[in-house]
Amino acid sequence: MAIRLSMHNWMRPEPVEDTVSRLARHGYDAIEISSDPRNMDVADIRRLLGEHGVACAGALALFMGGRDLVHEDVYIREASLGYLMDTIQLTEALGGTFVTVPCTVGKVVPMADPEAEWAWYVTALQRAQRHAANCGIRLAIEPLTRYETYLINRADQALRLAEEVGDDCGICLDIFHMNIEEADWKAALRACAPRLVNFHVAENNRLAPGSGAIDWSVLIEELLAVGYDGHLSVEFMPAVDRTPISDRHILDADDATLGRGMAKWLRDHASGILPADLYDAYTAQSAQTLRHHLTKAYARR
Repeated sequence: MAIRLSMHNWMRPEPVEDTVSRLARHGYDAIEISSDPRNMDVADIRRLLGEHGVACAGALALFMGGRDLVHEDVYIREASLGYLMDTIQLTEALGGTFVTVPCTVGKVVPMADPEAEWAWYVTALQRAQRHAANCGIRLAIEPLTRYETYLINRADQALRLAEEVGDDCGICLDIFHMNIEEADWKAALRACAPRLVNFHVAENNRLAPGSGAIDWSVLIEELLAVGYDGHLSVEFMPAVDRTPISDRHILDADDATLGRGMAKWLRDHASGILPADLYDAYTAQSAQTLRHHLTKAYARR
């Protein structure tokens, strides 16, 4: 199978039908859907995907707000695991194959000693992995930068966690985070190749592919060299620019429209709500840039 293009739908709050229509219009193969299992109409989303010819690649578990698998309060840990279990079932119902699992975003201070937190995390993910296996879904542990979590920042940490979780537990890498945290992103990619389930893409400045310093030709060649044939999942997030030179008219985060967790997440990352025209332009640019380099890479093989 060839590498395919997918994209998240959390960067700009809007009805899922608007997102799916945009992805189809710009030639995406799939969506990596942001998981909100109790507020999503599975039948309606399946209908939308079928009408637009867009698949569900998998889901992103949104660990923010009160969701935390390594919280000091056992009841919060259990509720967070319940959310992950629901996300697994949602993904199966939508025809996806993986659930991306980052640490709680924005939590940069631990609550317990390293041994206790590691044990809590491994145990929770082992329970989730058993459920995922029964549903035909793979978990994909995602490292994030130190500015978003203190726990899993690098590929070697994610690999150790996946190995301890066991079975078919996988990894999702993100070139934006790798660009910050990895001494050698190519070596990190190769080390994780046997467990690589998903791959997120954004520029080094977290803009859309084609707006920064990432050499997409080199990256795609490396992915092909390790046998990766999953999705490139687009995940741009422009920063708010309040200076006179700004051409990014990004709206401030609003608790009333986003919910507290997402609003805080955007504010913590100096971002906000992208207007429809900017979101559309970045979505189109991402697809054009990645398709261009994918086409050239396959032609060379």
